[in-house]
Amino acid sequence: MKKLDLAQELSSNAYPGRGIVIGKSEDGKYAVTAYFIMGRSENSRNRVFVEDGDGIRTQAFDPSKLTDPHLIIYAPVRVLGNKLIVTNGDQTDTIYELMDKQQTFEQSLRTREFEDDAPNFTPRISGILHFEDKGFNYAMSILKSANGNPDSCQRYTFSFSNPVAGEGRFIHTYMGDGNPLPSFEGEPKLVGISGDIDSFTDMLWTNLNADNKVSLFVRYVDLESGKVETRIINKNK
Repeated sequence: MKKLDLAQELSSNAYPGRGIVIGKSEDGKYAVTAYFIMGRSENSRNRVFVEDGDGIRTQAFDPSKLTDPHLIIYAPVRVLGNKLIVTNGDQTDTIYELMDKQQTFEQSLRTREFEDDAPNFTPRISGILHFEDKGFNYAMSILKSANGNPDSCQRYTFSFSNPVAGEGRFIHTYMGDGNPLPSFEGEPKLVGISGDIDSFTDMLWTNLNADNKVSLFVRYVDLESGKVETRIINKNK
């Protein structure tokens, strides 16, 4: 598989929707995770990321303008023991709660489907990092309709062991803008990961569409010490 330039992938797509990047830093020292949200409606754009314990949650920037919290207010990132969960919806809680009861990542997502936002039927994308012995592995999932047919839910899980330094995978909800919005297709894209947390964060934020981007979360986890560094950027300030 050809390694793609992540900056180019972002800058060439006006509306990838919500996206997850997971991989390993170029120097091999850090597990890297990023999650971004975008919006076309006033309700979707009226959001910010805020820290919530070891994770983050979305909240309305201007509560007086919040018209429907359904599908837009949730905890994208939670930590369960040595696992970091990141998703584009309230399936974060489903994964957290069922894995806490000894179910697997894949099993927990069998209880969920794509979002009920006809006609888009937005895919639910999820990722999980499992840290152990100064290393990590990760998995990604997408739950999507059958080419816009909500009668069938198609579930795909991709697992990545012993990640390669300087490489990651990128999955997002939409192939691009449209009406209805076309769901992501194929396996998570192989992308390069370079730079420290600040340069990586800046690259992501700079290349997201200026009109549609809303918030960005980036986390680097030191595999030797377990130390965590997090960056959050909100368009609304």
